[in-house]
Amino acid sequence: MSDRLDILVFGAHADDAEIGMGGTIIKHVDAGYRVGICDLTYAEMSSNGTVEGRRQEAEAAAGVLGLAMRSNLGLPDRGLFATPEHVRRITEEIRRYAPRIVFAPYWEDRHPDHVACSRLVEEAVFNAKLRRYMPEMPAVQVDQLYFYFINDMGRTDVMVDITAEQERKEQALLCYRSQFESGLGEEDAVSTPLNQGYIERVRSRDKLTGQRRLIPYAEGFAARSPFLVDKFM
Repeated sequence: MSDRLDILVFGAHADDAEIGMGGTIIKHVDAGYRVGICDLTYAEMSSNGTVEGRRQEAEAAAGVLGLAMRSNLGLPDRGLFATPEHVRRITEEIRRYAPRIVFAPYWEDRHPDHVACSRLVEEAVFNAKLRRYMPEMPAVQVDQLYFYFINDMGRTDVMVDITAEQERKEQALLCYRSQFESGLGEEDAVSTPLNQGYIERVRSRDKLTGQRRLIPYAEGFAARSPFLVDKFM
């Protein structure tokens, strides 16, 4: 089978994609689309958990989501910058899997790594189509780049009904026990916003998003490019 994906989702850390669009991923996988996630870092600066433990949690979550692939570029956590090397690494991933659609974190968020990831992916999507950039790999034209929300909501250009997928989305999030559960018995475990009811807040956000179209749960997305329609009716 070809490595080509229909959808490639980028996140700064494992669990970013699950938070922002876990339901949408599951919905597309169930419909037969090949979906993959590329995590940019090993989240080695996280207050709780370990790199190896986070890797195992990410693999477990990938199983719940039904991903065709999950990769990690091993870029430095809290060290993501718009350098030529970082852009090149992400561009390589886009060209390797030639996705029709790419997702990245929304460009405004309280976590600087999410903002950096957004900018890096946007630049890589642009560079991926330039045939004289990294000519050793075929150029790839991505049809559409969308942005998903992690901590902070922004404008919502499109939403996906995830009512049927909400429970499995939360199952994927629960794979990250080191991040979302407190009182695990680790001597150096600390209290963070993630282990103080964060999954419940994600559920509330998805419910509030769905309320705008009178559906139980939805995930929202933003796009910089306008949508093209043939007609409205």
